[in-house]
Amino acid sequence: MRSAFKGWMLAAGLALAGLAPAAAQPAATEGNAASAPAAVGTIGNSANTAERAPDQAPTAPQVAADGAPVLSAEPIIGQPTDRLMSIQPQVTKNGQRAMGFHNNILLPLIVIICLLVLVLLVWVVIRYRQAANPIPSKTSHNTIIEVVWTLAPVLILVAIAVPSIGLLSAQYKPAPAGAVTLKAIGNQWYWSYQYPDHGGVEITANMLKEKDEVAAGERFRTDADGPRLLATDNRVVLPVGVPIRLITTANDVIHSWAIPAFWIKLDAVPGRLNETSFTIEKPGVYFGQCSELCGARHAYMPIAVEAVPPAQFAAWIRSKGGSMPGAAQPSSAEIPQPGADNSASVAADANTADMMTGPTQNATAEPATSPQGATGNPGGTGDTGR
Repeated sequence: MRSAFKGWMLAAGLALAGLAPAAAQPAATEGNAASAPAAVGTIGNSANTAERAPDQAPTAPQVAADGAPVLSAEPIIGQPTDRLMSIQPQVTKNGQRAMGFHNNILLPLIVIICLLVLVLLVWVVIRYRQAANPIPSKTSHNTIIEVVWTLAPVLILVAIAVPSIGLLSAQYKPAPAGAVTLKAIGNQWYWSYQYPDHGGVEITANMLKEKDEVAAGERFRTDADGPRLLATDNRVVLPVGVPIRLITTANDVIHSWAIPAFWIKLDAVPGRLNETSFTIEKPGVYFGQCSELCGARHAYMPIAVEAVPPAQFAAWIRSKGGSMPGAAQPSSAEIPQPGADNSASVAADANTADMMTGPTQNATAEPATSPQGATGNPGGTGDTGR
């Protein structure tokens, strides 16, 4: 009897011991889930990006695609919004200046002129209709009216021109020393980007398709990526509060790099480098499109920019294999014209030709000599040997 009681007690103890780890496992899992984002953020922002655990799954497709900090697009900010009747909120100095120019000068001026013309038309229709004015006036000149309608448009144009010229000059102001250089290259029909000051980091951005447009297992657009036709598989990552030196060019036809929230629209022309500068003042995700008709799929060349704090931008650059320039180093990386002798495409073509035919010998060949004298010249050395 005693031995049977001991057997029952031993079996019950083993059962309880086996249930204890199973009951403790969910709590441990919840604890790991709560601490995982903090660990990822700490490792991602550290100087050594190789510290990331190899078996740690990314938290979002954007991280898996290009290692950029995950940000979701905010309504109205940086993207078109249904029924919005104003310009997108601006996050650059030039954009805010342009928006103020539009709201405080252009729009009131347009409203006043339209109302004035409408009032004049109504007054003329009523005052000079046939019933009220059976005998029309034969007046042909009025000096005061002629002076007014000549000077008024001149003053209006001057009022518009002064702030317009200042804004235009500010849009093409050269970037200061220490700016981050971004080179945007248009292709049919996608964008590629280079960071010449940061170790030559390069990314390529294609439009994300919808779920029903891709094969099983392929990445598709989600709401976190951005609006339809504007989300890209790789976002351009730029720092907040740091001047950006934007350089555009193209490999095939003319494109145009445009972000409405930055007040930026810069043509990308093959064989030419265009440049402008801007500074993003607010973190977020901002969308744009190619704004120059460039072929059949022109509507499928979106632009997505993720603006992050400088520390996260530096971590992203290191995760892409690049390096941050020195604090006092100016943004002066040499960016050759497409097709120039020192451009990347020409160098690649030369290397291919060398592998196929051998290196080109830059030697002057001796001209072939002929024993036959010149017969077409009536005199001089050409008659020698006749």
